Amino acid sequence: MPNPTVVLVHGAFADATGWIGVISELLRSGIPVIAPSNPLRGLTSDAAYLASVLTQVDGPAVLVGHAYGGALITVAGAAENVVALVYVAAYVPHEGESLDQLQGTFPPSPLTGHLKERTYPLLDGDPAVEVTIEETAFPAVFAADVPEDVAAVLAVAQRPLAAAAFTEPASTAAWRTKPSWALVAGADRTISPELQRFGAARAGAVVVELPDASHAVALSEPTRVANMIRDAVRATN
Repeated sequence: MPNPTVVLVHGAFADATGWIGVISELLRSGIPVIAPSNPLRGLTSDAAYLASVLTQVDGPAVLVGHAYGGALITVAGAAENVVALVYVAAYVPHEGESLDQLQGTFPPSPLTGHLKERTYPLLDGDPAVEVTIEETAFPAVFAADVPEDVAAVLAVAQRPLAAAAFTEPASTAAWRTKPSWALVAGADRTISPELQRFGAARAGAVVVELPDASHAVALSEPTRVANMIRDAVRATN
């Protein structure tokens, strides 16, 4: 039986190249993989975009979400061809819950004090707010276990997240009906490890914890991340 397609969904302040090591690992294992670009404009619209990607995947899919991408796979993962969800240092919201509400039950992470706001125009011309991480704080907050020169490039190349993404509630929680796996980054300074553990436990996920991993765990520990994805593929194949 052919392997399901792994769909890798990046989070805020990053792009799909953050999966480069994981992609290499999966391809060497003969697992088909795609890593679409996440629009980062809002939970509802981003999840709809991901759902449209899934309709064009031939056969079953394993959805993998990093960080904010975890919220997207929670919603889009309700698609019929999704057979498993894999959360990587990710948000795992419940149905009707926004990321602000989820985060509000835990002490703020160091990210909170290092967000930089900018504006961009909506289709109707009205201004909206988007956020990035202050470049000087980015290595420590996002990528503490990544080489300094790489972290400096990532800081410059950040993709901003629309602030509205934090306030839109998740329309569904696919983990209620789909098997889930979760990797907890124990040294994460962007999404607190406590929040990650809470979401993983609530989803009944199989949990792997890397105590020293930063938020950029897919870059710093691609083999460990790929191993967990392989576990999900094997369990659902």
